[in-house]
Amino acid sequence: MNYSADPERYDTMTYNRCGRSGLHLPAISLGLWHNFGGVDVPENGRKIIRHAFDHGITHFDLANNYGPPPGSAEEHFGKILAIDLASYRDELVISTKAGYEMWPGPYGEWGSRKYLVSSLDQSLRRMKLDYVDIFYSHRPDPDTPMEETMMALDHLVRQGKALYVGISSYSADQTREALGILRKLGTPCLIHQPKYSMLDRWVEGGLLDLLEAEGVGCIAFSPLAQGLLTDRYLQGIPEDSRAGRSSGFLKAEEVTDDLIRRVKQLNELARQRGQSLAQMAIAWLLKDPRVTSVLVGASSTTQLQDNLRALGNTWFEPHELEAIDRLLS
Repeated sequence: MNYSADPERYDTMTYNRCGRSGLHLPAISLGLWHNFGGVDVPENGRKIIRHAFDHGITHFDLANNYGPPPGSAEEHFGKILAIDLASYRDELVISTKAGYEMWPGPYGEWGSRKYLVSSLDQSLRRMKLDYVDIFYSHRPDPDTPMEETMMALDHLVRQGKALYVGISSYSADQTREALGILRKLGTPCLIHQPKYSMLDRWVEGGLLDLLEAEGVGCIAFSPLAQGLLTDRYLQGIPEDSRAGRSSGFLKAEEVTDDLIRRVKQLNELARQRGQSLAQMAIAWLLKDPRVTSVLVGASSTTQLQDNLRALGNTWFEPHELEAIDRLLS
């Protein structure tokens, strides 16, 4: 059956201007970090992407290494794009990144011009695209001069392979340096993608203020702290959770009794607000006008829809913010 997007898809989504650019992003964007790789069920990913677009999510975020195996998320997305979304390409913001290891040898990771240019060429082939809307330096390179990395991003925009550029996981000082170089080159930085949640607030130590002053957008990844800010861990560590597996970014030793105690109290506060814990965690990020969008992952359309309901209440009373700060201090 041919896919036709919901004609009312823009009616309920909030769109925020990205910094001082002309681009607006949906308040909730879909990240394809997990659940869209070669080990996952293709049809499930297709349902999630279609559901996202039908509900106003126009921004789909990828990276060269998303999978597993690396590259498979881009391949999967490219097939869905060709089958379902090709006629809607001008309504989509598609981003990808390069910075982590993709192939063996000295040119397969980090931030050299050689790697970044080659990687984007590969990403475009995997997704069968002429260009991406946003191309990121996925992480700062401690050995490559910042000028080389930023000049590569500028070069790719001038080649027409990316409309905008961004950076991810750069510190405030590194961000300041990168923004200055890009501005001089004539390709200003559109957006920064940091890890940010109620449990990981490092960006509040100067990065958010810098982005606001420089007119750069912010899109938060891992807003649910790898599932900690959901109801998954309220009774301990489930065997099928990320912390319950031997591999993954969330380790079992991180899920302490004290943390679960505090998460339970956050869950009670969310219940009083008429939200799930995940919804409150997303809303808490979006209360700050400096946050352009929040990147969510999803393993099902039901989970995605639950996250979308966070947009129904992003207002926090002062006493609620005080309670959250007190719980997490």
